[in-house]
Amino acid sequence: MKTRWQESGREERPAFVETMFDTIDGPAPGFSDGIIESQVLLPHDIERIINTPEGHIFHGELALEQLFFQRPAPHYADYRSPIDGLYQCGASTHPGSGVSGIPGHNSAREILKDWKRLQRH
Repeated sequence: MKTRWQESGREERPAFVETMFDTIDGPAPGFSDGIIESQVLLPHDIERIINTPEGHIFHGELALEQLFFQRPAPHYADYRSPIDGLYQCGASTHPGSGVSGIPGHNSAREILKDWKRLQRH
C-alpha cells in the first residue's frame, strides 16, 4: 500500500520547498536567496535510504507505550544489547531522538558501570 507521499510526493515537492522557503523568509527576509543547494527528503525518500518504516526519523513513535522501559524494546531499555559489550545509544533508545545527546550520555553511564564492575573482578 502506498502512502500519500509516495503517490503525490514527486508532484508536491517543488510547492513544498517554495512554501518552506517563503515561511522562513517571513521572519528572515532574503534567507532563501542565500541558499546555493538544497535537498528535500520526504518520508518515502527516508524510508528508501535508511529503511525506516514510512520514513519515521524517530525510529518508532514517541508515544507512552514506546518510552522508558519499552524503548527500544522490553528487556533492552538499559542501553545494553543482546551482544555482550555492544551498547545502544541511537534514536531508538530512551528518551528518543533529537539533538540532546541524552541517549549517548545514558549509554556511556551504563558502559562505565559495567567497566567498573569488571575492574573489581
